[in-house]
Amino acid sequence: MKTAIVSCYFQPNYGSMLQAYATQMALDRLGQANETICIDGLRDEIRHKKLLYFAKASLTSDILLSKAGMAASRLRRRIPGSDYGKMIRARKEAFQKFQDSHFRLSDSYGSRSELTRACAEKYSAVLVGSDQLWLPANIAADYYTLGFVPEGINTIAYATSFGQADLPRKIRKAAAGFLPAIRHIGVRERSGQKLVRRLCGRKVPVVADPTLLFTAEEWDRLGQDRPLAEGGYIFCYFLGNNPAHRDFASRLSQATGNRIVALTHVDEYVHSDNGYADETPWDIGPSEFLNLIRDAEWVCTDSYHCTVFSMLYKRRFFSFRRYSRKTVQSTNSRLDTLLEQCGLTERLLTGKEEIPSCTDLNIDYKKVHRRIDRLREYSWKYLKDALEDKTETDLV
Repeated sequence: MKTAIVSCYFQPNYGSMLQAYATQMALDRLGQANETICIDGLRDEIRHKKLLYFAKASLTSDILLSKAGMAASRLRRRIPGSDYGKMIRARKEAFQKFQDSHFRLSDSYGSRSELTRACAEKYSAVLVGSDQLWLPANIAADYYTLGFVPEGINTIAYATSFGQADLPRKIRKAAAGFLPAIRHIGVRERSGQKLVRRLCGRKVPVVADPTLLFTAEEWDRLGQDRPLAEGGYIFCYFLGNNPAHRDFASRLSQATGNRIVALTHVDEYVHSDNGYADETPWDIGPSEFLNLIRDAEWVCTDSYHCTVFSMLYKRRFFSFRRYSRKTVQSTNSRLDTLLEQCGLTERLLTGKEEIPSCTDLNIDYKKVHRRIDRLREYSWKYLKDALEDKTETDLV
């Protein structure tokens, strides 16, 4: 019988799609037959529950406030003849091409009850992960919580993230209900480890994001050897609306003589993305994304997964906090944990730093990769033990 993967494979976001694919790669590596649950038949039900949550939630956090920007971006795409709409469609086509060619999907299940029956008939285990699948809205939607899995089937959370340090009161109650039912839990951030302990008293390990389970050479099998962008360049991948981060990249370009190649308007239309880059390619899928990181002289990003791949490819990189306010809903903790694990906390900037003081910072990648190797070894063992349903896997 197969292991079912519950992931965000369909999201047109480079980190989301690559971590979902890495989870599939990991089970393949362990010789575990697997398929990813196709969300098509369940999408409307999940979306409806998430919309109800947002309608009831107070719009006080950075994350919730961003929904207004995303809605405005969708309207902008629909303007007849809009260049922005054409470019977004080109990017989505690149994502769809990757999804169609790389994921093994299950049948489409038309309802939660149908999925529950399929679990009983087809799967020996159901694994949820990775990424921010336990954000409050996702907990409210009750899909990534694995509540549909019948008793007797092994359930695993691999590197699953709450995305924030705390949860709203009603969501905390829901989390305290579903967490004890998952047999094996490994989280991605220390903040998630503390949250699980506080909510249900369980001691759970911090494990590597699935993208970190593989080396740069293994990731290179996805793409082409030829660089997509020739010559020396700074690759920029920003999701937040922070002009200071773009200004830093511009000053870095002036100081080094390297042009800027940027992926712009990624999650939504961002005004500060306009005008600062020399090249802004659009027909870029996940494989091409890795290519642009691999061959860059420098990388500037506020993305967790772009930071991961910058380290795997041994790039000179600078990371920035996407959310400026220190709210409990901020997703900054994932970068903090990652850079702490790898001994690179000095690479986390505000954007106001002087360029010479930053370019003089060297990275000892031998030390960094020794740390990654230790985390990787620990994480592979956790995953293997969880799949074998060993009873003592939930150890710190």
